[in-house]
Amino acid sequence: MNTQNDIPGISEASDASLVVASLGGDRQAFGNIVTRYQRMLCSVAYSNLGNLAASEDVAQDTFIEAWKKLGSLKEPEKLKSWLCGILRFKISHRRRKEARQPVSGASELEEAGQFASEERGVDESAMKEEEQALLWQALEKVPENYREPLVLFYREHRSIEHVAYELDLTEATVKQRLSRGRKMLQERMMGFVEDALSRSTPGRVFTASVLASLPALAPPAKAAGVGVVTVKAASWFKWLGLATFLASVSGFISSFVAIRTNLDQSRTPLERRHVVKTSVLFLGIALGMVAALFLLRWAGIKWYEQSGYFAVASQVLVISFALFMPIATVKLLRDSRRLRSDERRRHPELFKDPQDQAGSVEGEYRSKATLFGVPLVHAKLSLASEGDTPAFGWIAAGDYAYGLLFAWGGVAIAPISVGIVSVGLLTCGAMGLGIFAIGTLGVGVLAVGAAAIGIQAYASLSALGWHAAAGGGFSIAREYALGALPFAKHANDEAAHQWISEVAGPSSQMMVFILISFLVLVPVTLYAKVVRRRMGKSRS
Repeated sequence: MNTQNDIPGISEASDASLVVASLGGDRQAFGNIVTRYQRMLCSVAYSNLGNLAASEDVAQDTFIEAWKKLGSLKEPEKLKSWLCGILRFKISHRRRKEARQPVSGASELEEAGQFASEERGVDESAMKEEEQALLWQALEKVPENYREPLVLFYREHRSIEHVAYELDLTEATVKQRLSRGRKMLQERMMGFVEDALSRSTPGRVFTASVLASLPALAPPAKAAGVGVVTVKAASWFKWLGLATFLASVSGFISSFVAIRTNLDQSRTPLERRHVVKTSVLFLGIALGMVAALFLLRWAGIKWYEQSGYFAVASQVLVISFALFMPIATVKLLRDSRRLRSDERRRHPELFKDPQDQAGSVEGEYRSKATLFGVPLVHAKLSLASEGDTPAFGWIAAGDYAYGLLFAWGGVAIAPISVGIVSVGLLTCGAMGLGIFAIGTLGVGVLAVGAAAIGIQAYASLSALGWHAAAGGGFSIAREYALGALPFAKHANDEAAHQWISEVAGPSSQMMVFILISFLVLVPVTLYAKVVRRRMGKSRS
């Protein structure tokens, strides 16, 4: 079994870096913490309780409690003493509980069987109840300050250096206590005790049991968290979660507004069925992508060692959605225009109102005021038919909308654009493509959403960034990645958190995205109200 050595200078990852990674939701990092300290905690617990099953139960509870409260650890470099503090509190609680319940210690390790194939055979690793009783009978007579070094010494494979480090003692003190402890043990029991302690040490079974018992969510990093960098990162992550959620919601809200608007613009039952059918299809695909990403995220966390495969699957899904949306949207708008032309020919009586006539100026709003010859506002109020031109103005709205300042529509292109597919500097919608892209899927230099692709990508479920990525699910980038499932040169480490603190920007950046997610819906809602007032009354 490969374990990490916790002696400074030998360990590849410091306690502080493992704590920081765990706060980002990295279960493998916390698994390294468990592997690093499970022997020490189990040994100290056994030395105090005298029962192997009880000692491992208490140690496991300690790790689970540590996962939940990791955000309260102010100094991550003092992780070991913090864990010991939790352990000793739980030992004390266990003793008080057993004092109230005279019959105890009846249950043994029952759940290790499922992992037995990974460890030594059950016959080799399990200790009979009689052996446990004899073992404790011998050790119980040794004072605690001598017993703890003895237990740790044989469980740590006779390493005085380990024992000294874990108990914060000098090597000379450990040698002295071991010598006196051995003399206190009866000679006839010494060989048995050495062998029994060696075979009782926890291994991968214990580590796997702890990780399987951890709550699904990452430990919260509270305001009193792990240093200035981690506290800033925790605050930033809080706002990131809200920003990515609202970015997704704003895209769906925009889509629902579009459905209501299109129903107001419809004049025949077939048009209304077409609106409902295509809307359900598009929303279903978007929701399906979000649901699939959520399941892949769940699977990646549950089967962490195979998370790379789930990460690849998530990106195939996101890229497929990115390719599908523009093509499907253009086809949807083309079919809608063709249907309007066909229905006008088949049912002319339903299109007798001036605003429903082909090419009628009553079916649109064009402001008299212009700037450089371009109307300030141009909005298509009726459904477009074949041959109609797109809406074009400083502010534009329609199935195809091209704005010099703002645009909203099925396909919206403007510096600030909102739509099913929006393109520009600042974009929001089911799919936003721009410098700053917000939506269910954001694609841009800086992208935010349920899924995001960009130079810097922030997403609740899948973030794919050229330079950096962060979020609550898959975070994939060349340099920096933060999240539950990170893949990058610096993944959930101190450098990644430093990047969040110094480069990604303050929490106010995320607050701006949150504000934008709300503000872009204002003109969309106003447009929908105008359409309802002008066109809804003519619906059959």
